Amino acid sequence: MTRTVDAVVVGGGPSGATAAHELARRGRSVLLLDRAGRIKPCGGAIPPRLIQDFGIPDRLLCARITSARMVSPSSRGVDMPVGDGFVGMVNRDVFDEWLRERAAGCGAERIAGRFLSVGRDPDGTAVVSFQRNGVAKSEAPEQVRARVVIGADGAISAVAEQCIPGADRIRHVFAYHEIIRAPAEGFDGQRCDVYYQGKLSPDFYGWVFPHGDTASVGSGSARKGFSLRKSVGDLRAAAGLTDAETIRREGAPIPMKPLRRWDNGRDVVLAGDAAGVVAPASGEGIYYAMEGGRLAGDAADLFLTTGDAKALRTARRRFMRAHGTVFRILGIMQWFWYSSDKRRERFVSICADPDVQRLTWDSYMNKKLTRKDPMAHVRIFLKDVAHLLGLVSA
Repeated sequence: MTRTVDAVVVGGGPSGATAAHELARRGRSVLLLDRAGRIKPCGGAIPPRLIQDFGIPDRLLCARITSARMVSPSSRGVDMPVGDGFVGMVNRDVFDEWLRERAAGCGAERIAGRFLSVGRDPDGTAVVSFQRNGVAKSEAPEQVRARVVIGADGAISAVAEQCIPGADRIRHVFAYHEIIRAPAEGFDGQRCDVYYQGKLSPDFYGWVFPHGDTASVGSGSARKGFSLRKSVGDLRAAAGLTDAETIRREGAPIPMKPLRRWDNGRDVVLAGDAAGVVAPASGEGIYYAMEGGRLAGDAADLFLTTGDAKALRTARRRFMRAHGTVFRILGIMQWFWYSSDKRRERFVSICADPDVQRLTWDSYMNKKLTRKDPMAHVRIFLKDVAHLLGLVSA
């Protein structure tokens, strides 16, 4: 007979691994299904809030960032020092595996394999079909019954497409990066460089993020036909990194807007990229993925306890209550400031303002809009309007 578990989590990235950990530590039987060997293209930045909330050990940090440099279309650089504290950097292959192992340490069963489908037993229970890595495709897939299924299988989520109406209409930016060997000289391993130049991305940005001995050099765009490989080659040339050794190349879609619905009203809930929780404008995803995974785990646990499918709605409701305003503001910023090089030039100019820098870092590091010092917000608003009207030079 097909065995039954409390939860099957599809996808072992930060979101899925966190959801599996949350359920397993509460004594739920969890199967964590993950494709082995996949590394998502990612800058790898994690804020102090994530490190604190999710108990990330220092040994996983490959670099500590103390400043960011914004580079305008005219190649003007504006430095934004972090101030007190730092932004941690992680290598996703090491970081994600640690998260999966932490879930396993609490009792989650790990299986390396490919998700195939969610079906139904005669009694209506979800049946997850999958195929283990190394097993011939001609062999019959394995099946497991699940009281709840968490889809954390990335931006183009098979779980979402099969189970959640409207999931196929999610908007994406396509990201590509190259992991290079960091130069021994002339390379600042404590500074992230962000390039706001239309030639490198017509609607997003390019980046150079240090990772200790290596660095991530990448770009993203939603525009069809735009060559991200050429963009990254141009970015490496601009940053003096053309001759640096290339270790590997990776690309993947990244969602830019949360789905309107994360559950099927029955026994499936989404988390992470599958739910669309990557911040617009910044593209930040690790914190929001883990927060979404935690909330999906909470919702699934409540559903398993009560049997009320409405419990699954709480994952999205709680996430949007905490972060929805930030996502809306960032979406407007990306739509407006990234639309032309003229606006990008002014955007970088605004980043030189001390009030902007202080409030930006405070909001990023703590993952909430800063409400203290209301006069600083007034000053930023007035300066923003002046830039919009062209009353100040870029």
